[in-house]
Amino acid sequence: MGLGLYHNQSFINDNNFMNKNVSRVVILGGGTAGWMTAAFLSDWLESTSIQVKLVESEQIGTIGVGEATVPGIHQYLKELKINEAEFIQATHATFKLGIEFENWAGEGQSFFHPFAGYGAKIEDRPFYQTWWAARQQGYGRELDQFCLCTQLARAGKFAMPNFDEKSRLAWYNYAYHFDASLFAKFLRGYAEDRRVTRIEGKLSEVKQNADSGFIESLRLESGQIIEGDLFVDCTGMAALLIDKVMGVGYEDWSHWLLSDSALAVQTQSQTEPDPFTRSSTRSAGWQWHIPLQNRVGNGYVYSSQFISHEKAADELQQHLKDEQITQPRLIRFKTGMRRDFWAKNCVAIGLSSGFLEPLESTSISLIQTGISKLAGFLVNFQIDEKHVKEANRLNRLEYERIRDFIILHYKLNGRHDPYWQYTREMPIPESLEEKILAFKRTGDIRMLEQESFNEESWASMYFGFGIAPDELAASIDFPKARNTMDKMALAIETGLGYAPSHQSFLQTLKFRE
Repeated sequence: MGLGLYHNQSFINDNNFMNKNVSRVVILGGGTAGWMTAAFLSDWLESTSIQVKLVESEQIGTIGVGEATVPGIHQYLKELKINEAEFIQATHATFKLGIEFENWAGEGQSFFHPFAGYGAKIEDRPFYQTWWAARQQGYGRELDQFCLCTQLARAGKFAMPNFDEKSRLAWYNYAYHFDASLFAKFLRGYAEDRRVTRIEGKLSEVKQNADSGFIESLRLESGQIIEGDLFVDCTGMAALLIDKVMGVGYEDWSHWLLSDSALAVQTQSQTEPDPFTRSSTRSAGWQWHIPLQNRVGNGYVYSSQFISHEKAADELQQHLKDEQITQPRLIRFKTGMRRDFWAKNCVAIGLSSGFLEPLESTSISLIQTGISKLAGFLVNFQIDEKHVKEANRLNRLEYERIRDFIILHYKLNGRHDPYWQYTREMPIPESLEEKILAFKRTGDIRMLEQESFNEESWASMYFGFGIAPDELAASIDFPKARNTMDKMALAIETGLGYAPSHQSFLQTLKFRE
């Protein structure tokens, strides 16, 4: 999921909305969302006269626990021509090949969601379908054996993927774990070097045009007035502009995603970092384990309806393997999204536009795609309602698709605690219900507009949770398929043997800056 811009399309004209030229952009709020936006705009607008200002206060903290990402992040770095090795050193980053899910499918069971596919097509059908048909005839190899990405992760190894290799078996993707506060600091330096002006201060008042409702200026507590044409709300869950000023409501999804709290804590790093995120179920939620070069990020995402904050803190600390650096920090949230992320000349980026729990590490990705929609639909540097409407439509679909993918984890769980029984039995969105039924019936994975996760991600979930098709549309030549698959597995085993350890690979980067 890259940063690629959304291309202009033809829409119905709406004469009730006047085009507004943009020559001054004001970002309210720093942190990851604010500085990712500022850095991108500083590069994108470098050859223009458009001014970019960012207002933040050192007195206002940020959540700053979003330390795991999805592969689109290195497309963001590429767009900004940021040296990967320099970024990794500056943010204490490690590589991420996917997520291991412990005990989600049942006690003592685990499966891996890789940033890659499985095998290669046989007789022009998806590999997972051929594999499943072969399993029905007694074939013994597991699906994971056909994914180099998964095998690297479980062996604690990492190597750069080779997309020049003809065999798809060598293709996989990767993301990062990093310190979010250091990432924001790194991007701040990048943006300020490219004409972004940072202004220290806290918001006091917002002035709107009496006729259009457009925001005209911000007044800070110091009395300073900052005028602009486009205002980007990066104030996190406070949503000071999109909610408090523009009055855009919030769509609550907590009836599907019950978790409303998280406890975050850092621990010392005692072992070499794994090249993957670990998600382990607990009695009323799940615990993350995110290894950086210098420490480990841990946290417990849970529902306060099923466990008290005190008991959640005890449960979290009981499962920490290493010495704590910090005390658990409580974060409260409500899962859902803004009904619109763009209202008139105000755009919400990051947590101000919505929150989906970090189960699949999509928070930073949603910042990235929000920036992409902002830039892609700011056609000719003008705010036009027909483009705003389309940006909002796509944003909604993107949130809903990710929402359904996360709900899938809960719906298919194999635990027996009250929390897990409830989430397994609860009604789910019709869009997700239809997808699950289609797969169970025929092995068909239905992909809708604005999907963030591809077919093979859905396949890893279904098979990881023990969900398999009742029947497949076509039969296979089993002896031929078995021979082909055995060769694939052998090729992956051979490739795995050449890869260095994750820690060794990180060490080599120190000499590449």
